[in-house]
Amino acid sequence: MSSINDASPRLEYLLDRTIAPGYSRLGFHLRHARWPPDDPRPDAMRGRTALVTGANSGIGKSVAAALAGLGGTVLLGVRNRERGEQACRDIRTADPNADVTVTLCDLSDTDSVTQCAAALGDRSLNVLIHNAGVLPAERTETAGGHELTLATHVLGPLLLTDLLTRQLSTAADPRVIFVASGGMYTAPLAVDDPEFRDGNYRGATAYARTKRMQVALTPLLAEHYAPQGISVHSMHPGWVDTPGIATALPGFHRLTGPLLRSPAMGADTAVWLAATDPTPPSGRFWHDRRPRPEHYLRRTEYSDEQASRLWAYCRRAVGLDDS
Repeated sequence: MSSINDASPRLEYLLDRTIAPGYSRLGFHLRHARWPPDDPRPDAMRGRTALVTGANSGIGKSVAAALAGLGGTVLLGVRNRERGEQACRDIRTADPNADVTVTLCDLSDTDSVTQCAAALGDRSLNVLIHNAGVLPAERTETAGGHELTLATHVLGPLLLTDLLTRQLSTAADPRVIFVASGGMYTAPLAVDDPEFRDGNYRGATAYARTKRMQVALTPLLAEHYAPQGISVHSMHPGWVDTPGIATALPGFHRLTGPLLRSPAMGADTAVWLAATDPTPPSGRFWHDRRPRPEHYLRRTEYSDEQASRLWAYCRRAVGLDDS
C-alpha cells in the first residue's frame, strides 16, 4: 500500500520549512516511523530489471543494493569498471543472492551513453534511475563542448532515457527516476545560460542549477513519455553522508556530520518510487515518500515557456529533435 498521506500535515510543514531537521537523519526517522513496514513488499522487484547510474558508491550503491534485496536484477551503470566490480562484490558479500552486474556508462559522454543503451539490446527495462553526479571545482567542458554538470545531470540522462524508450515501453510498469537535490531550492532555472558561461563559476552553484533543471524537466518528460506508459519522477534524498559530499564540500560535511543521513536513508525514496505499488503519480518531485513543493523562494519560479525552452535546448544539444 502506498503511503503518500502518512504523516500529519503540520509535522510535514515544519520539517519541510525548517530544512535542517527535515533533511537530516532526524527528519527521516520521524517520517519513517509512520511508514507501513511492508512498503515496498519484500519481493517487489522480483522479475524486474533496473539500471542505476552512479552506482559504485554512496546513494547509487545503496539504491542498487536495496533493489537487488527486493529480488530485482540490477545493472550498475558506472564510468569505471573496476570500481563497479568492487561495488558488485560488496553488494554480494552483504547479500549472496543479489543479482547485480556492471554496465559501463559515462553520462557526460554521448558516445558512452549510446554504447550503454546499445549494450542492453532488446532487454526489457522496468526502472531507470539517474543518480550519477559530479561537483567540479572549476568549469570544465566535455569533449562535446558542454559544461560538465549539465552534461552529467541533464543532457546524458535525457539522451539515455530517449535511447532506452523501447526497452522501457516493452516492460511492465516502467519508471524513470531522477535523484535531484534539495540544493536546487536556491537556484532559479538557468534557461538563458544553461552552459554556465556567464558570471563566476562555482561547482556548488552549477550542481544546484542542474538539479533544478532535472526537477523542472520532470513534468515535461512525464508528458512526453506518457503515451509509452512510462512514468517519470524526481526526488531529493536530504543531506546524506557520501564520499562525494565529503570531498566536494568538506566544510559542509564537518559542520553537519552528526546530522547527515546514511546512504541507505538517502536512497529510500528512490527505492520506494521504483518498487512501491501502485505506481506513484508521474511528473512530481518527492522527498521522504511524499510530493514536495518545487519552490520555496519566489525568485526561483519560472514559466511553462521557460521550461519548454530549456527542454528544446537540451534535446538539440544531444542531437534529438525539439518537438
